[in-house]
Amino acid sequence: MTKTTLALRGALLAAAVLTLSAPAPAIARPADVGNWLYLTLSKGDALTRDVRGTLLMCDPPQGHPRAARACAELAAAQGDVDRIPPEQTICPMIYAPVSVSARGEWNGRHVEYEHTFANACDLTARTGAVFALSEEQEQEQAQEQDQDQDGARAQEQGTDMAMPGPQDLRH
Repeated sequence: MTKTTLALRGALLAAAVLTLSAPAPAIARPADVGNWLYLTLSKGDALTRDVRGTLLMCDPPQGHPRAARACAELAAAQGDVDRIPPEQTICPMIYAPVSVSARGEWNGRHVEYEHTFANACDLTARTGAVFALSEEQEQEQAQEQDQDQDGARAQEQGTDMAMPGPQDLRH
């Protein structure tokens, strides 16, 4: 072997020893991101799902159309979606399933939540702004509530909006 080969081998051996004996670099820990939840919302049954999702971060509120309100509701419930006080509203008895999930961390505690609601109105009444992931969804929920309230008023007045009575057919 030549002197160059021996010198090269020696240098490589020394570099390997130094690399292995050097202290391991510190593993980077993720920065404290505060309270956050990854939210998903699925409309329809298993065969025809429309799935949406977003990352709600609450320090400061962002990543969600109604982040400030959703974070305030979660803060009042200590991050527990089941503890959000239900809104006093009348929802239609129409089955249009909406499944939701929330996974993340709140005050250092792991959060996991899943539930299927009968319809979007029921979802909003029981979870507030947390799963209001789009402006379109809010409009649909408002329309459902308006329709049901119109039906309730008609029942109170003794009329049925869905089916005209014989007196309504005469001119």
